[in-house]
Amino acid sequence: MQHPRIAGRYAKSLIDLATEQGALETVYADMKFLQSLCAASNEFVNILRSPVIKGDKKQQIIAAVTTNKIGKLTTAFNTLLINKGRESDLPEIVNAFIDQYNAIQGIHKVTLTTAVELSETMKKSITDKVSAAANLSQVELHTKVNDALIGGFILEFNNNLVDASILRDLNDIKKTFSQNLYIHNIR
Repeated sequence: MQHPRIAGRYAKSLIDLATEQGALETVYADMKFLQSLCAASNEFVNILRSPVIKGDKKQQIIAAVTTNKIGKLTTAFNTLLINKGRESDLPEIVNAFIDQYNAIQGIHKVTLTTAVELSETMKKSITDKVSAAANLSQVELHTKVNDALIGGFILEFNNNLVDASILRDLNDIKKTFSQNLYIHNIR
């Protein structure tokens, strides 16, 4: 992250303006779109961060990519960022906006890593159980697949980590066997 404090301030300003204009949900949807765009396209992020490409050219590129996909307020915000020379911070601002929006709405991000892809019913069941067990009002579940886990899961939320994977169990056994406590008694 290049400038987390700046990203937080711009995100807070955008949230305040969107709330004032009654367009918070629309801007949130726009930010989700921009977040997926930045995650999917390294070229787009590299263009934003390039000191060689002029601001007006960046404005044209952003307009071409986001035409009919984001609202007027978000478009005006992107223009402001370019005019202030902060377009390179757009990915961080988008993430800060989504984090602040989730905090306002009481949405908790939960990341679940499993060895295999889960069905929608299983995801719903896990979301309900995590919500009830941790006393969370709203849960946004993000899933990852890591076949190295062999089985089980890793659950991350609110700076907590629950590792119930077979990989961790095997590593614990390996660590236990690598520390032979009885070898000095043989001599």
